[in-house]
Amino acid sequence: MTRPLDGILVVSLEQAVAAPYCSCRLADAGARVIKLERPEGDFARVYDRVARGESAYFVWLNRGKESIAVDLKAPGDLALVRRMIAQADIFIQNLAPGAAGRLGLGSEDLRAADPRLITCDISGYGETGPYAHMKAYDLLVQAESGLAAITGRPEGPGRVGVSVCDIACGMYAYQAVLEALLRRGRTGEGAALATSLFSAMADWMTVPLLHQDYGPGAPPRVGLNHPSIAPYGVYACAGGAEIVICIQNEREWQRFAAQVLTLPGLAEDPRFCDNTARVENRPALDREIETCFGALDRADVVVRLEAAQIAFGAVNSPADLGAHPQLRRVSVGTPGGRIDLVAPPAWDRGQDLRLGPVPALDQHGAALRAEFAA
Repeated sequence: MTRPLDGILVVSLEQAVAAPYCSCRLADAGARVIKLERPEGDFARVYDRVARGESAYFVWLNRGKESIAVDLKAPGDLALVRRMIAQADIFIQNLAPGAAGRLGLGSEDLRAADPRLITCDISGYGETGPYAHMKAYDLLVQAESGLAAITGRPEGPGRVGVSVCDIACGMYAYQAVLEALLRRGRTGEGAALATSLFSAMADWMTVPLLHQDYGPGAPPRVGLNHPSIAPYGVYACAGGAEIVICIQNEREWQRFAAQVLTLPGLAEDPRFCDNTARVENRPALDREIETCFGALDRADVVVRLEAAQIAFGAVNSPADLGAHPQLRRVSVGTPGGRIDLVAPPAWDRGQDLRLGPVPALDQHGAALRAEFAA
C-alpha cells in the first residue's frame, strides 16, 4: 500500500539526535531519506556499542535511510550534494549556525533556486541572538532552560534520564515539515523552517515559567511527585513496595478518601478540601496516605484503588519496561544483525508497518554517486 510520504525525497545533513529523529520519522512514513555523513560518520555511531555492536542512539534514529559519506570541503562532493538537493523536496541540516550558509547550502540561497524546497535548520539556541554561537548539547540545554532546576529531589537538580531536549526539537521539526508539505500541496510554495533545542524545551517549560511569572514562583523539586497536584506521586506500602497514585479531580479525591483511606471526613477537612489546599498542606496529606498504605500490602492497596477507580501505576525499571505487556516492538536490520526496537507510537491501523534497515556508513555511497552524477 502507498505510504503517506512515498515519492518525497529528503536530503539530511545530520548528526547526533534532533535532526536524525526528524528524518527517521519521515522515512517511517515512506519518504526516501539520504543521510549525508562526514567521512568518519555521524558521531552518534560511536556513542556506545550496545546494540549488536552498533550505537543504541544510531539504530533507533537511522532506520530506513540511505547513507553516503561526503567531504563538504571537497568541491566534487559539495557539487554532488547540491545536485541531490536540487531534486529534493526537503533539506534538513543541523550544522553549527552559519556553516551551511558558508558552504552555499543556506536556506535563503537554496530556496531562491527552488521555491518549492522545504528547508529545516536545526540548531542549539537558534541562528540569531547572543547564544547563537554557543555549542549546545542535551544536558547543557536541560540546565540552561531551567528544566534541571525543577527536576530531581529537594537536595539538588537532576537530569531527565533521556535526551528530552534533542527529542523535543526533532519532534517539532517533524511537525513543521509535515505542515509545510501540506501548505506546499495547496500553494506550491516551500518553506524556510528553523527550530532549536532551546526553543523546544522552553515551550515544554511554559507551565513552570507561568508559575514563576504570575504565581508564587517556580515549582519546587519534589522528586517523584507532581509539584502542583496532590496527591499525585509515589508512596510506600508495607514492606517498602512502591505505588504511584494520581488524583485529578475532586470526585476522585472524595472516593480516594472514603474508599481507599477509609477516612471519608478527610475530603472535607479544610486542609485538604481542594487541590490548592492539598498542595499547600502536602506534608500532612502525605502522612495520612503513608499511614494507610504503610499498613497494607501493595496488592491490597491495588484492590482498593481499582474499586475506587483511582489511577495508579508501578515504578518500573527499564527491564520492567522490556517485559511490559503493553510494549509494542518492531524488528529492524542493522549492520550487526536484527534489533528489536520500540515500535513507532502512532500508526495507521489500515497499513502494515514497514521500517527499513539501519545503514552502514557509506553503504549507499557508490549508488548515490552514480545516480546523482554530473
